[in-house]
Amino acid sequence: MEYEVKRFLLCGALMLSTIMLLTGCGDSRQQIDINGQTMGTYYSVKLIKQDRLPSPEAIKKEIDKRLELVNDQMSTYRPDSELSQFNQLQSTQPFEVSAATAKVISEALRISKLSNGAYDVTVGPLVNLWSFGPEARPESTPTDQEIATRKAEIGYQHLSVIDGNKLVKDLPDLYVDLSSIAKGYGVDVVADYLKDDLHVKDFMVDVGGEVRLQGKNRSDVPWRIAIEKPIANERAVQDIIQAGDMAIATSGDYRNYFEEDGVRYSHLINPQTGKPIANHVVSVTVIAPSCMTADAYATTFSVMGEEESLALANKEKLPVMLIVKTKDGFVEFKSDTFEQYVVKK
Repeated sequence: MEYEVKRFLLCGALMLSTIMLLTGCGDSRQQIDINGQTMGTYYSVKLIKQDRLPSPEAIKKEIDKRLELVNDQMSTYRPDSELSQFNQLQSTQPFEVSAATAKVISEALRISKLSNGAYDVTVGPLVNLWSFGPEARPESTPTDQEIATRKAEIGYQHLSVIDGNKLVKDLPDLYVDLSSIAKGYGVDVVADYLKDDLHVKDFMVDVGGEVRLQGKNRSDVPWRIAIEKPIANERAVQDIIQAGDMAIATSGDYRNYFEEDGVRYSHLINPQTGKPIANHVVSVTVIAPSCMTADAYATTFSVMGEEESLALANKEKLPVMLIVKTKDGFVEFKSDTFEQYVVKK
């Protein structure tokens, strides 16, 4: 299961830029590090030790339990998960799910509507057609007819949440995949456990590069995160941000694409055209209170391109940075609220 989910996360939805933790010198507080595997990737939790905390082993056990529940609810690779059961349902009748699954799908639909369909969790059949899902890579690029056939099978407008926690689809074959938002939700699940159940004051939760922060690091300064420069064969820092008690998500295509006849095809599919995105956005960073929301928006803005993304980000007052590849190199585009989080060099 772990290998299969990892393959879909990398190939079917989005490739997340590596986010690196920066700490200061002269560490003065004791840090607890908890690491594990989930959703086909790693998770890393760093928290500052305080009185009356359970043992690290007990905390890890509870984290694993909660992340496993997210998989049981939203994984498309577990045939008995809530989401898989809904996808297998060849009916337009309401299907009851957990409050968690309903919450994630409701947020996905909200962002789909705000973006006029640039974000769409039903896009899986198109992803598979272009070889970035579980299906084998096609011998040639899909024809217009093949794309039109798959487009008829998708559309967020065919999915709804009613009565609080019931899912309804008006296309019986509609397939929902939450891999572009569920990982961010998993970050929130862990962060909320630390914050609300254990009353941890200072922590960082990282699941496969999606991060949520609170408080300060062991040097007693706010957590700082380095955003990776979008260069395929090099690891370097583009910017350093200090996001406070917020979540950070990134999306980019610079390490995941294929080429055919000299044409470069991104792994991100535009649901409106049925084809890989044609813009030159190579990396998107989004800051939001919820990692679930940041995760979904990071994919959304990668699809939309810089102009439409900045318009929506400014309308919603979202801190967003896009890195765009031009003939003269990489250019940063920032929403009105992003600059306040950048650490001056």
